[in-house]
Amino acid sequence: MPPESSTRVADGDVVKVRMTYGVIDAYRHACHSGWVIRSFGDRDTELVWLREPARRIDPRVHKTANRKLHQLDAAVSLNSLRVPPGNHLEALRGDRKGQHSIRINDQWRICFVWTAAGPENGIIEDYH
Repeated sequence: MPPESSTRVADGDVVKVRMTYGVIDAYRHACHSGWVIRSFGDRDTELVWLREPARRIDPRVHKTANRKLHQLDAAVSLNSLRVPPGNHLEALRGDRKGQHSIRINDQWRICFVWTAAGPENGIIEDYH
């Protein structure tokens, strides 16, 4: 494999360049200094985040759940989770007051507490 060179650009991304048979491949790789999700509500949610098998969570939703966890991780404010509208961001009520959720699909949701530091206690739940 040909050597690869990396250059860090101002926004924290890394641009990797590789020369292969006279063709230059360039791609960006996002670098994060740390997770915004402060904590996970359970080990299975963390396993989905890490793209590892999680028994309690339906394997058919792992890919979408991982994408939604990354949206949660990238959120700069609670309101930013209103986009895309398919998230169906909502404040929970009753004994779950203070928590919010976004939908993975009709059955599964990611529930979390939003704090000044970002989302905490994120947990994937079968919300029926």
